[in-house]
Order: sequence, then structure tokens, then C-alpha cells
Amino acid sequence: MKKLAVLFLLAASVYGAMAQRNLVRPEDVKAFLASKTYVVLEDNPTSGYNVEIRDAVERSWTITSYEFVTAKEFEKIRNDIDKSFLVLIQIKFDGDKSVPIYNFLSASLGAAVKKITDMPDICSIPLSYNGLSEDTYTFKLEGIIRFMQTYINAINNDPKLIKKDAFKFFNKNSKEIKNKELWVTESSLGKNTRALSDIRKNYKHNIKVVKPEDIQKAIKEKNPNILYLHKVGPEGSRMQWRVWKMIIGAGDDLMYYYDLHTISKSDDDGFLAKDFKSIN
Repeated sequence: MKKLAVLFLLAASVYGAMAQRNLVRPEDVKAFLASKTYVVLEDNPTSGYNVEIRDAVERSWTITSYEFVTAKEFEKIRNDIDKSFLVLIQIKFDGDKSVPIYNFLSASLGAAVKKITDMPDICSIPLSYNGLSEDTYTFKLEGIIRFMQTYINAINNDPKLIKKDAFKFFNKNSKEIKNKELWVTESSLGKNTRALSDIRKNYKHNIKVVKPEDIQKAIKEKNPNILYLHKVGPEGSRMQWRVWKMIIGAGDDLMYYYDLHTISKSDDDGFLAKDFKSIN
């Protein structure tokens, strides 16, 4: 997803192909933290993303000063190397057998490059397949930007954490999941894990199937006892390929689990039985 970079909050329809983004450098992370971050809003005045990202940033963005800008303003300033951005970008992966496009929330540094995806990527998080409803992710935006800040501070303090599979080192936290209550939405679960009886075959700890607004409330309240699942998949559409799965703390903004699979006859869209076995 990222696999990780954070510098802009942009929700404009910015598009780029992505083979393998370059690893962020420690000096880029420090430049980001010393910069002003420009949060890019969508052109659509009724965008739910605009409402939620503005609220999330005003409540919880603390690692840099910030300013909200339009997509048109972003295009004028994105080449400035002394600026950083938080931006919603559209990405496809080179070499895919299928050609879905994904929405990523990306924090990046300004650079005089043609493609958005060539900008120094500090942290990027997948949000959804492009073309699907914003409602699949907007309720988690505050939690996601808080995690991004936690991650950026972590790699600034310990550059050894900067790796190709950026989020996988968080799986060391998975043994702590059992000490908290895991909240999931029904749509985030695989077809063979939607019944609690099926979940409990592979996971014996506290779990609740909740509504999106329950997760949003837990994030806003920084509930220290709750973990929530951020799943990105095709949501029943024909654009079936990747599925990202992340478990994040509503209170501490840490990631406790990260994995990615491609949809097949055995692995469908959602958190799978083998994921529950892994965190059990």
C-alpha cells in the first residue's frame, strides 16, 4: 500500500502506473517532518472524502503544519521540493494479469517529476478499488492518518524499519491481538468466515461484527481496548484481484497484522480463515 509513504492528503483523481516504488530514504523522512503538508481535496464539493479527511486532519494531524488545497493548486505546487502532500492517488500495478485501479492515500514529498508515483513516497495506504463507494473507507480515515503518523515517526526514529515490505514488521504485534477486542464489519469478512460459528473454528478470542459507525466512534474516542480491521477488496464488483488486510489499534494507532492476497478459487474477497488462524 504503500508499500509506505506519507506526505500528502490528496483526494483528486491523480493517476499513475506503479511497478515498484523506490524505498524512502531517511533524509526524505526528515525533510517531510520539517515541511508543511498540503492536504489535497477533491474537486467534487459534495465529496464524502472531503468532509471526512478535513475533519480527520483537523482533529488528528500533528506531525507537521498543514494547509488544505484544491487539486488544481496541487498541480501548481507539487514540484516544489520543500513541500509535502497528503493526497488520494489512483494506482495500477505493472504486470498484473487483471487491470484494476486502486485508491491510495499517499504522503509524499514534492519533486520535479512527471508522474505522481515518482515522487518520494513516505507512506501510502490502500483505501479502496477505484470506482467503488467512498463509504467503504471514509469511516476509517482518522484512524488511517493516525497510523501513518505513527509509522513515519517509527521509521524516523529507526531507519532500519524501512524495508520493501514496509508493514510486515508490524506482524510481530499479532500476539497481542488476543488481549484486545477485534471489531470487523460483515463486508470485510470472507464468505467462509461471516458466521460467528465459522470464525470461532479458527479464532477463540474476543471479536465483534459491528457497523462502520461503531468503528468510527471507537477511533474518535481512541478506545484502547479495540482493534479494527481495514480490508480493501473488490466488494462484490467484477474488478477482482488484490485484497489487503490490516488490523489497527483504535487507541494506540499501531498496526497488529498486515497481509495481502490475490483472489482465487480458494481465497475470496475478505479476511480469510487462514488469517484468523494466523492471529489466533
